[in-house]
Amino acid sequence: MTKENFKQAIVEAHQRLENLLQLASLATEQSIEEDYPIEFLQQAIAEISIFLEELHQQNEELIITRHLVEAERQRYHDLFNFAPDGYLVTDITGIIQEANYAAANLLNVRQSYLIGKPMSVFVDQTQRRKFRKIILQLQQQGQIKTEELRFFHNQGSIDFPAELTAIALEDSQGKTVSLRWLLRDISDRHQTEQKIREQAALLNITTDAMILQDLDNQILFWNQGAENMYGWKVKEAQGNNAWELLFKETSPLLWAALKTVIERGTWQGELHKFTKYGKELIIASRWTLMFDAVDLPKSILIIDTDITEKKQLETQQLRSQRLESLGTLASGIAHDLNNILTPMMTVAQLLPLKYPDLDDISLQMLKILETNAKRGGDLVRQILSFTRGFERKPTIVLVTQLIEDIKQIVQQTFPKLIKINTDIPQNIGIVVADSTELHQVLMNLAVNARDAMPNGGKLTISATKLFIDENYARMHIGATVNSYVRITVADTGVGIHPEIIDRIFDPFFTTKEVGKGTGLGLSTLMGIINSHGGFVEVASQVGIGTKFQVYLPSKEGSTSQVIDEIELPTGQGELILVADDEVAITQVTKTTLEMYNYKVLTAQNGIEALALYNQYKNEIRLVLIDIIMPLMDG
Repeated sequence: MTKENFKQAIVEAHQRLENLLQLASLATEQSIEEDYPIEFLQQAIAEISIFLEELHQQNEELIITRHLVEAERQRYHDLFNFAPDGYLVTDITGIIQEANYAAANLLNVRQSYLIGKPMSVFVDQTQRRKFRKIILQLQQQGQIKTEELRFFHNQGSIDFPAELTAIALEDSQGKTVSLRWLLRDISDRHQTEQKIREQAALLNITTDAMILQDLDNQILFWNQGAENMYGWKVKEAQGNNAWELLFKETSPLLWAALKTVIERGTWQGELHKFTKYGKELIIASRWTLMFDAVDLPKSILIIDTDITEKKQLETQQLRSQRLESLGTLASGIAHDLNNILTPMMTVAQLLPLKYPDLDDISLQMLKILETNAKRGGDLVRQILSFTRGFERKPTIVLVTQLIEDIKQIVQQTFPKLIKINTDIPQNIGIVVADSTELHQVLMNLAVNARDAMPNGGKLTISATKLFIDENYARMHIGATVNSYVRITVADTGVGIHPEIIDRIFDPFFTTKEVGKGTGLGLSTLMGIINSHGGFVEVASQVGIGTKFQVYLPSKEGSTSQVIDEIELPTGQGELILVADDEVAITQVTKTTLEMYNYKVLTAQNGIEALALYNQYKNEIRLVLIDIIMPLMDG
């Protein structure tokens, strides 16, 4: 029964009761039997009984309703009193009228102590002005959604941050009569936020890129490391497709990585990614699948480490190791070739001296033999230069003069379609090196540049002086902190393909046709420059040209060059012991020395040499001995 129905029933019952009372009073004044029949009285009594029953029922309903109201009030009181957050009811000035248990617990006082106290006395003194503004706002606007204030705890000795929500209650005339406040301690939230800020700071401090993306590759998180590595700002990256942002094309490796991380939860490997400015980076990437609260995949955490520099250093290291191993092989080859060519060249030179009456054809044949033996000797010298297997004669080399000499040679011998330019400052300085070897290095680079420009082009030889610091030296094998002269040989030729540029310094590697190159030029160049404490860099673009840069430690001092004059002395019959396992070399050496008035003993190994020395040790004045021999070496 609703409230309106209940009121209506009471009104009708009272009306019927009034009617019955009127009938009863009339019955006492006159004879009931005369004016009212018995049936009418019976009906009236029945209505009275019904009315009494209704009154009883309504009384029962009133009792039930009262119990329900009391229970509801008790439930409200329990909810109000034991709610996890603090609730306060104040008048419009902030005087506390009601307070629940949580509010008293937050402020560390009894509930009864709060009643009648101004709420402002529990607000931090520095924020009471803000509290007064909040009350004024409540009076004017009726509510505040969320404000933060600091409240005192434990009689003002400790304060804590609280989140405040409030609403104003009005009477039937619309006048504000009270204020209701919700008070929540957010100390834990502040601590959590502080931890999050600290963790975020750590994420931003790391040099690694940390990227969180959803399963559709949309970027959700982008740390400072990612911004520094790839150049995209946070606002530029977040919300964009990571694959479109960091890759030029979608490769099968990417799809395989995505499949693996979804199936297994993790993936790691190397990827080639691009920065905002198009620079390619080699990335060590680690992917981890992240799950939501119901253990369903929701995102992928990616941690990227830039290993481009590391890979470059590894490549240089592998090249250095490869050259070292090939150098060992080349040294053995050079030794064998030297043993073959030395007798040939010596015989070709000695025969005209021993037989001065040889005809012109014989002399011409011997000249051809000598020329080709010298060519073979030059090849051996290149191999020995590569392996650093011989002693050089360093002198003071004027860089300006060196490049001018090269310029004159190439101008006289190169096709006219090739334009030659030089750019050398006058104060470029000097280097201490083997002048012949440096000529060989620059001529080799110039000839390679010529071959790369069959239809003509521009050859530029320049030099500059610079100082290499620790950062640069750390990234380049062979470089040290020092002053260097950098000689650059650049052409506008066909260029070198990226797939083979790391192999161009390998011995016997060449892209030239058979018969047009031995493949030893650049490997020899590398050996020469390394042995002088320098290093070489190369950059090339197909169809644009190639640039070689040779770095040599620079020196200060006089530019005069030392020239040694060598004369072959004639002997006076001194005895010389020659030991070599190559019969041809011992015989030719013996013949040559005898022509210069020396006496010669020969041995084929170390044991024979020792035996002869013990026999003639008082007469032997000099021993010429091979280092590598059977049974006993030099």
